[in-house]
Amino acid sequence: MFAVLKTGGKQYRVASGDVLRIEKIAAEAGDKVQFNDVLMVGNTVGAPLVEDAGVQAEVIDQIKGEKTINFVKRRRKHSSKRTKGHRQQLTLVRITDILEKGAGKSGVMAAVAGAGFMSAAMMERANAKGAPTSEKAAAAAERASAPKKAAPAKKAAPAKTAEPAKAAEAPAAAGADDLKELSGVGPALEKKLHASGITTFAQIAAWTEADVEEFGEKLSFKGRIEREGWIEQAKKLAK
Repeated sequence: MFAVLKTGGKQYRVASGDVLRIEKIAAEAGDKVQFNDVLMVGNTVGAPLVEDAGVQAEVIDQIKGEKTINFVKRRRKHSSKRTKGHRQQLTLVRITDILEKGAGKSGVMAAVAGAGFMSAAMMERANAKGAPTSEKAAAAAERASAPKKAAPAKKAAPAKTAEPAKAAEAPAAAGADDLKELSGVGPALEKKLHASGITTFAQIAAWTEADVEEFGEKLSFKGRIEREGWIEQAKKLAK
């Protein structure tokens, strides 16, 4: 009896005792594996697979195919050329048995294509119904089934503290005069006067020479007081 199986993207017509070189599967020499993708057994044709059919085989060795050379020649206006060699990884197996029925209960490890070997959990999943047919897919399924780590709790943002009020920006006291009416006094200079406690024309009108000296040095506008005549202006505005 013969069967047609599929593995590694290829189809093989096999009979008991045949030796095949197939795309590498995840198994070691001496392992017994079972191919579950069976397209035909004897006169039974699958749609597309024959249900509960299987082909069992013994792994003889893990081998490599003939070396192939890929050469990219140097082209005009291009100064590089490249030569690469490749040997395809293969598995040598011997067909031992063809099962028309009962493949699902045989207990033989499923032949899973892949360049490496799988963990016990991945093998168990591969033998289960509807398992991934490649090692990469099986690894992805294993990662997806693993419990997800809880996201670390976000640190609470520090409470915003009120910014200290700037002394220069403190509002003028109630009843303060508009000192900007004095010649040469703008908003910035008015704030400096308010910060020094000068808020009315009457205060400036009452300045003595000592006051002019003190405030002039303190606020760096002594020359402006005398030049602009603030005291005389304040006396007129205070009336």
